[in-house]
Amino acid sequence: MSTAASADGTSIAYELLGEGPPVILVDGAMCYREAGPMRAISDQLQGTHTVCLYDRRGRGESGDTLPYAPAREVEDIEALIAQVGGRAALFGMSSGGALAVRAAAKVGSAATHLLVYEPPFSAEPADSNTVEQAEKVAACLEADDHSGAVAAFMNQIGMPLPMIEGMQQSPEWETFTAIAPTLAYDNEIMADGAVPESASEVSAPTLALAGGDSTDSLRWGAEELARAVSQGRFDTLAGQAHDVDPVVLAARLEGFLTPHR
Repeated sequence: MSTAASADGTSIAYELLGEGPPVILVDGAMCYREAGPMRAISDQLQGTHTVCLYDRRGRGESGDTLPYAPAREVEDIEALIAQVGGRAALFGMSSGGALAVRAAAKVGSAATHLLVYEPPFSAEPADSNTVEQAEKVAACLEADDHSGAVAAFMNQIGMPLPMIEGMQQSPEWETFTAIAPTLAYDNEIMADGAVPESASEVSAPTLALAGGDSTDSLRWGAEELARAVSQGRFDTLAGQAHDVDPVVLAARLEGFLTPHR
């Protein structure tokens, strides 16, 4: 493991795997290097690319510096781009995709490609339950109730209550509660759920993906992003949903990053 110093001095933990053009993997909510899909995706990509796996601030072995702002996480990605030679492709999943969009807009030509899987952008304002649960996440964190914050966030994103109750009994629950404060970060990144205006500033070739079995709203977010950027392409992965098979996803990513293969 190595560390990079972000602009505000926060230490960002990362590792470089493989050899070839660099690609930085940006996790969504509740995920980091040792919890989530990115390591499995990295295993598939590192035969042709240098893969940068990192812990978003406040997660895993990365530090955190308050007050938080999404711009600080963009600076974290800028610090990682510097570590891999000044240019890199960015791939983000779910809310990590929304963060990758912000970063690609900020760094300009330093982003060689932008790839996202199901960024949860929405055409409609959040419904009352989503707003209520997002407020509950913030209230639980204010009260230092990390378990309550995780449960509220899962409710916010549409997970059924019986499933949440089952997960609370699992060994993984402790992993989720350890990074609970960063759930507020993902909510700030998503803001009102709209595709950010800065997407029009993304100059990198962009691939926005959604699962063929995913909800219409998740497909909408990817399609709308592809329309918003200057060099956008939308595609679906047949038979896949939000919990995507990393082998299938990585194959499509590599096809976009190295089209001659």
